[in-house]
Amino acid sequence: MDWNEIFENHGIGYGDFLAQYASDAEMGLWRQMEAAIELTGPQLELLGSWTREIRVLCMAGAWCGDCIQQIPIFERFAASCPGLRIRYVDRDGGPWKESLTICGGARVPQVLFLNEEGEFVARHGDRTLSKYRQMSREQLGGTCPTGIGLPPAELTAAVIQDWLEEFERVHWILRLSPRLRSKHGD
Repeated sequence: MDWNEIFENHGIGYGDFLAQYASDAEMGLWRQMEAAIELTGPQLELLGSWTREIRVLCMAGAWCGDCIQQIPIFERFAASCPGLRIRYVDRDGGPWKESLTICGGARVPQVLFLNEEGEFVARHGDRTLSKYRQMSREQLGGTCPTGIGLPPAELTAAVIQDWLEEFERVHWILRLSPRLRSKHGD
């Protein structure tokens, strides 16, 4: 799968993604979650220090509680880091659904990290470690959280930090790449 082609030709911005796919009721949940995302000073400083372009292709569903609770985090990161270019594709909107499965299912959100040239760097999703730990404390079995309500503030803070660490890991992969260091003279 040519992920850069999908990023460039099928991926859309956050606002367009919500306008195209979210119902009015879902839109209200997205807006509530956006308002709940707060980054700390050190998190903002870290994001502002990154020097490499990171392309992020996110497979999502506007109806998905996990997407509602996590994707606004990515947008807050992008607002604080000019090098982050994030685009979204609907899970059911193309051939990527079959290529991006987790444990045999088309789970969302899933994030593909690409370098400035559109080459694959890493993949992460559908939930962070903090979210899985919280779920394991509350339930064991095959049920799926609805995402109807907002998560507790401390869980949101932990998930923000989990995602920030994954984005940071990708930044360091790109920053320390001998090929990119040679290209950029740093």
